[in-house]
Amino acid sequence: MSTDGRLADKRIIVTGAASGIGRAVAIKVAARGASVAAMDVDDTGGQSLVEEISANGGNARYWHTDVTSEAEVQSSVEAATEWLGGGIDVLLHVAGVLFGAGVDIREYPVETWDSVIDINLKGSYLVAKYASRPMLRDSKGVIVMTASGAGVLGGSSSYAYGSSKGAAHGFSMVLDLHLTEHGIRVNDVLPGNVNTPLKVAAERQVAAAKGDEEGLGEMLDSLVTPEGVAEVYAFLASDEANYIRGSVRTR
Repeated sequence: MSTDGRLADKRIIVTGAASGIGRAVAIKVAARGASVAAMDVDDTGGQSLVEEISANGGNARYWHTDVTSEAEVQSSVEAATEWLGGGIDVLLHVAGVLFGAGVDIREYPVETWDSVIDINLKGSYLVAKYASRPMLRDSKGVIVMTASGAGVLGGSSSYAYGSSKGAAHGFSMVLDLHLTEHGIRVNDVLPGNVNTPLKVAAERQVAAAKGDEEGLGEMLDSLVTPEGVAEVYAFLASDEANYIRGSVRTR
């Protein structure tokens, strides 16, 4: 990784950074010169991310952060803000889960519903609540949330996932309405079918429920790379994206 300078001096928080899209995003923005405060609950993945970025000339640090815990989010964001030099330029909030794929609504466990809504929606609220504070103080910043075509454009393998992502999309629009006047740009990304551990596990669960192994193979072959989607997040983190408003849909 040789830094190319397109995000030089940017101070960026990336949540969900230990795997999947979040990991690809953290690596991408670090390669473009940003200092990266990486957050996740997967400590092994988080530490290996930091080691990879550091070994390739980038600057990153990891914080264990359960996005459903207000105390953990507050502590991590405040510590990251201090490490980043007293401010946050960009929040790239990617943390999320996909549970309950292929489960009939009549059998859908309330525990699964609560877990997905907590992580995907409450987590978005908590991270934005604390990351926006230094941005509001400085009257500048960028917040990029993660929704999905599921719940926004229609269709999802999981009732809770689609609902949570539709709500995350709505939350992003409300954030934009209230923060734009303070110099903070808010976007949300709607990733398509991306080859991540969560997506692959969900598709295997759906295929098992349907007994459709042949269809599973075709589906997995159609998935796009996290690295390709990370290009979108990296661009939205840049000053060149200042004219973009609202949602950005990817493959």
